[in-house]
Amino acid sequence: MREIKLKAADGAGEFSAFVWEPKNKESAGAVVVIQEIFGVNDALRETAASLAEMGFIAIAPDLFWRQQPGVDLTDKTEAEWQKAFALMNGFDQDKGVEDLKVTLDAARKLPGSNGNAGTIGFCLGGRLAVMMATRSDADVNISYYGVGLDGLVPEFDNIQAPLLMHIAEKDEYCPPEAVEAVLDGAEDNEFIDAFVYPDVHHAFARVNGVHYDARAATIANGHSAELLAEVLG
Repeated sequence: MREIKLKAADGAGEFSAFVWEPKNKESAGAVVVIQEIFGVNDALRETAASLAEMGFIAIAPDLFWRQQPGVDLTDKTEAEWQKAFALMNGFDQDKGVEDLKVTLDAARKLPGSNGNAGTIGFCLGGRLAVMMATRSDADVNISYYGVGLDGLVPEFDNIQAPLLMHIAEKDEYCPPEAVEAVLDGAEDNEFIDAFVYPDVHHAFARVNGVHYDARAATIANGHSAELLAEVLG
């Protein structure tokens, strides 16, 4: 893993992005790995490293840099949860998407990149991955238990590249009526696939997370890997 610096499009400064590169692969697709509310932490780093092991370039930007650079929290203590929610509430999602677009452009130009690039995001990052599907030219976008996705349904008509959404049936941050709205909005869009995983909670695929579910995570990750390989090469 190495750190690079990227310039924000609005001229507000530079932010860090962390890059994992595959071994013994001269030409690889790139995946922008979008953080949860806990920042670029151990779980996200492990996810990025696993993508590199699969032959992709993984790049994870520090999206909370405008508030506090280098956020690295876990889901294990109440104090960390409170700080994570405070950071999320202070986060400008529109500027976050612009930072992700900068990261996506950089990903396409990294040494060894084949020029294809997509996103994969979790929780807050799952929402941002859907926003990238509606607002960017990413080749593919994957959302795990994105929050507030029902509010993005009016933008679904903008989607022109594959979007895969993994939804937890018992997600405490996504009530059944919100899930229904998202599924209804996705039904007629040929670019969108959505899977609902029964009897699991939010963050069922968070590595070492309190709600980690090995079976659901394995199935979801399999779908993700298949789509990334198909689109990014």
